[in-house]
Amino acid sequence: MTRPLDIVVLGLSLSSSWGNGHATTFRALLRGLAAEGHSVLFLERDVPWYAAHRDLADPDFCTLDFYDDVPTLIGRYRERLARADAVIIGSYVPEGIAVIEAVAALRPKRLAFYDIDTPVTLARLERGEEEYLARRQIPLFDAYFSFSGGAVLTRLERDFHARKALALYCAVDPDRYGPTGEAPIYDLGYLGTYSPDRQPTLERLLIEPARRLPQLRFVVAGPQYPAEIDWPANVERIEHLPPADHARFYGRQRFTLNVTRADMIAAGWSPSVRLFEAAACGTPIISDRWQGLDALLPDGEALLIADDTDAVVAALTGLEESRRQAIAQAARARVLADHTGQARARGLVADLRALAPRTAAPRQDPIPA
Repeated sequence: MTRPLDIVVLGLSLSSSWGNGHATTFRALLRGLAAEGHSVLFLERDVPWYAAHRDLADPDFCTLDFYDDVPTLIGRYRERLARADAVIIGSYVPEGIAVIEAVAALRPKRLAFYDIDTPVTLARLERGEEEYLARRQIPLFDAYFSFSGGAVLTRLERDFHARKALALYCAVDPDRYGPTGEAPIYDLGYLGTYSPDRQPTLERLLIEPARRLPQLRFVVAGPQYPAEIDWPANVERIEHLPPADHARFYGRQRFTLNVTRADMIAAGWSPSVRLFEAAACGTPIISDRWQGLDALLPDGEALLIADDTDAVVAALTGLEESRRQAIAQAARARVLADHTGQARARGLVADLRALAPRTAAPRQDPIPA
């Protein structure tokens, strides 16, 4: 029988979903790893903005510990990092470059990077911006797990010298995201933190439809939206929605909107966790267009792709109820078959086992910037 893995993950946040999509992504994946019998220690930098908004301080599927700075991290967890079967460092970890240098110096058996923001990361590196990952550090990792698939994986290996680039899409926990049976009270909703590059799409695909359809109800949930946004009277605002309330939120919508960041549209093959959550909850999705979406959830069969305001208005006012429900059911079936946390965990473990453990030989020096 194959021995379970001992994995250490250093990520942006597991304890708080406030203002980030990382926490729910990690939660689904780590629950899947626990269900498969593996042991995970998650190490999170203790920062005040997440400490004030913790909605999962004591997970039952892994060990969650906090650290104050890089010296404390290494001093306290040196032995655990060295003996783990795999150490995975995530994107946007505070002082990520220093964390990577310090952990790599311990020569863990397998060292991997999990980029939940791959298109954003690569665009920043191309501009010479190195906030949580230095370009020279990419070859330090035995595997570079990417939120995005497709051509991005080729770019990572060819242009950024990743040893092995592998897709690791986000996933959904079907025990926490499913139909609630509630009657919809909103005609269209959106869940997401404010982002300047997403806002024009939100304007086009939700705010303008709300202006044209004052008899319908709309809702936008998420923090950090500027006070100067002119919300129509029929758009309700929810500042923060904890993950425990996501399923109910989706269940109360006739349709939900998926909006993608510009860098991720450019890269393609970058499904968001919100996409899989909504589908698992049985809520029909209206989405902007990007390469790879139609392969994951076919347009017209498992979701509706909208390029402009007219397409959203047509869906909200002209789609028969039987077709709306059929689209929702098709998306839910696809997500439950291929995009759960446990399915993703099995793929991750198989990829980690395929990496030869590095125990004695010095790790290859990174390629100079």
